[in-house]
Amino acid sequence: MMASRAVRQGGGDLSEDQVKEPKKHHGPTASQRAWLKRGLDEPGGKLPMFDAEGRQVDQRTVQSCIDSGWAEPWIANPIKPDWQICRLTEKGRGLARGQEQTRSARSQPHKLDEKKTTKT
Repeated sequence: MMASRAVRQGGGDLSEDQVKEPKKHHGPTASQRAWLKRGLDEPGGKLPMFDAEGRQVDQRTVQSCIDSGWAEPWIANPIKPDWQICRLTEKGRGLARGQEQTRSARSQPHKLDEKKTTKT
């Protein structure tokens, strides 16, 4: 019988089979998409630091959008240096407009002549 090697992660020892791979998102979450859409009407694609209710946008949302290439840091914030001021990238602008194509949608041919069934 083979012993599994312990892996140190986050202050605890886990076996290799207990360590989970990070989730890979193929598209933005609802909160990410909502944040990206708000930059469409702003000059230069500036993304807001606060949501519609006046709460600061979660830094995890901001960072994940930057990591995915949908947003980019723009200018330094002199008042709050730890807050990032970002703008949309072209990729982010396309996602916010709903112009993304999923892999499955690109690979499936269009069905032009779907059969309609009627009751007789």
